[in-house]
Amino acid sequence: MTLPPEKPDSPIGKAILRKEGPRKLTGQSKYIDDIEFDGLHGITVRSTIPRGKIKEIHFGKNIPWSEFTIVTAKDIPGKNYVALILQDQPFLADGVVNHPEEPILLLAHPNKYMLERARQAITIEYEKLPPIFEIEDSLKAQTKIWGEDNIFKSYLLEKGSIDSIWNQADLIIEDEYYTGAQEQLYIENNGMVAVANSEEGVTIWGSMQCPYYVHKALLPLFGLSEDKIRIIQTETGGGFGGKEEYPSMIAGHAALLAWKSGKAVKIIYDRAEDMVATTKRHPSRTRHKTAVMKDGRILGMDIQFVIDGGAYATLSSVVLSRGTIHAAGPYNIPHVRIDAKAVATNSPPHGAFRGFGAPQSIFALERHLDQIAKKLNMTPEDLRKKNFIKDGEKTATGQTINEGVSMNALLDRALKHTDFQNKRRQFSLDNANKKIKKGIGFASFMHGSGFTGSGEKYLASKVGIQVVDGGRVQVLAASTEIGQGTNTIFSQIAADALSVSPDFVEIFQPDTKYVPNSGPTVASRTTMVVGKLVQSAAIGLRQTLQKEGYIKENYREEELRQACAKYVRDNGDLKIIVEYQQPPGINWNDETYQGDAYGSYAWAIYVAEVTIDTTTWETKVDHFTALQEVGRVIHPILAAGQIEGGVAQAIGYAIYEKVRWKDGRMANGTMTNYIMPTSSDLPKIEVLFEEVPYAYGPRGAKGIGELPMDGPAPAILNAVAMATGHEIKAIPMLPEDLMRASL
Repeated sequence: MTLPPEKPDSPIGKAILRKEGPRKLTGQSKYIDDIEFDGLHGITVRSTIPRGKIKEIHFGKNIPWSEFTIVTAKDIPGKNYVALILQDQPFLADGVVNHPEEPILLLAHPNKYMLERARQAITIEYEKLPPIFEIEDSLKAQTKIWGEDNIFKSYLLEKGSIDSIWNQADLIIEDEYYTGAQEQLYIENNGMVAVANSEEGVTIWGSMQCPYYVHKALLPLFGLSEDKIRIIQTETGGGFGGKEEYPSMIAGHAALLAWKSGKAVKIIYDRAEDMVATTKRHPSRTRHKTAVMKDGRILGMDIQFVIDGGAYATLSSVVLSRGTIHAAGPYNIPHVRIDAKAVATNSPPHGAFRGFGAPQSIFALERHLDQIAKKLNMTPEDLRKKNFIKDGEKTATGQTINEGVSMNALLDRALKHTDFQNKRRQFSLDNANKKIKKGIGFASFMHGSGFTGSGEKYLASKVGIQVVDGGRVQVLAASTEIGQGTNTIFSQIAADALSVSPDFVEIFQPDTKYVPNSGPTVASRTTMVVGKLVQSAAIGLRQTLQKEGYIKENYREEELRQACAKYVRDNGDLKIIVEYQQPPGINWNDETYQGDAYGSYAWAIYVAEVTIDTTTWETKVDHFTALQEVGRVIHPILAAGQIEGGVAQAIGYAIYEKVRWKDGRMANGTMTNYIMPTSSDLPKIEVLFEEVPYAYGPRGAKGIGELPMDGPAPAILNAVAMATGHEIKAIPMLPEDLMRASL
């Protein structure tokens, strides 16, 4: 399909009005808790221990239990597992529990205030079993809590021959780095409404990122055919990965209660339950052993990367995959070995979070490189320039880079724009004998767009465009609007392909009854992959109308509307469905983990300026510059907003947001004691773009949603090290961590 030349009035690259903006601004948008149903409210009764056997459930007195619908594992009509990758996580615990807050039984009642009273009146007797809470204890496998060795997934990625080069190096540098869990803390809590019966099947309305994930999960739970499960995404107030896989759990719970009661059931988590029970970013431990020459050339890297998956596998294998592939960064390292593992512990399962494993491994790499530069008496920028990957060279997976992007040029632009060298020199002079110290640091990184390797090919995403009454055009896709701008971007892409204004294009609310499976709203794939399908479908619509003689090659918008309406009158429905076709030249081997890991990468240099008060040891980010190459920018304001939001979230990850664990349970699960940065804590975030169009993205666009999560933490801690001389190797870095380092 041929894309027409871009016209001067094309909406591509313009900051048009958000599609859903007026409805949200005026309060017309309906979030899940705004939707009223004549039915019941639901609640979950959860485990209070990290690991054990359920001996007995006691229902207390003074509660009219006959008024309640009560569901346990024995009431499940199909199979008791959440269908995802490994079928190890039950919807409801059946005899054993493996983490605090594990769902054991469900209650429904017309009065939602009665539910909490009832939940408090239930006590559960356990036979406690020894738990594991730490990565190192899990690796030892002296206590087996999952499988034979507590390992959900492992990868061994090798390039060259790492063991042959240690004696050739001038210096071997080893160190260890840690990252903590992080709560997504989306504005809107998780919630679902379900209607379910054996005749009509199951219908779910809810706040979610991936309707077809929920659809897949409910099929075995009820043993129904695909057409008997319908999933409808309601307006969703943020996700960040936290509404990728977990909504399947709450949807299943609401549907089980609806199935047994025969009534609609709504389950809405309050903030406390949402924080302690749902998934978080995987904690990690990374060990680096690096062989370097005195001139800064890196001969080889031996990396051990381990993430804590929690009690069940969920998405740990693919989080581990992305973290593994990004662990060696945008560098041409001749010899690499990355030994990666996802291990089980008795905490609630960790899951998807923006960046998806890359922030963990990139933090370790970029902190390690700054320490190498220090030991070689080189500047951080000179070390990186010595090792940046260039076109024609291979990544750790053996992928030949050929994108026309120069990391040297990006770094030069970022350093010049921020006056990096002068500030570094001046800060070093000014910091002497002062209690208030300033620092500046940077991180260099890349992030792959789309599913890894052959993932997009196997997913075979589909997108449709249809003509409806009056000649209106609708985009049919399962990609969800969760605040990031999907609806607006799709309307721009379709409008450009049809040579009309974005107002001509409508976006159909994701509903598995009507929209094809275009894959999940994850992995920086929505614009690059699904947006390209939107473009292809729109081209197909235009070409169909031209071939049938309804429009000429050049037409006005009103002529297209009239042509669409006439076609429907003459022929009935006009719907174009297109399916993903992998770009040529992508080759990936899942067995060896070698080949083309991603169709394209976004590339970035992030620079942070910080101030540290050595009396309180508080760190404040004064200014942040984010420079990235992202292909073509479709909507400059939304693109900048994605970067600003990701940087803000990553500043929290770096120096504010610490999950406190007690016996596998989040102990600070409220917004009063889980500290995240507010607007007054954030610096000016300056966003800069380079544009090198990607041939297989819509008008050259790549993905950017996860990229800004990757670089801020190492850039900030590199700046802290420059200011204080303290090499902090774990995040979040709190004032007490810096204080301890100074003693």
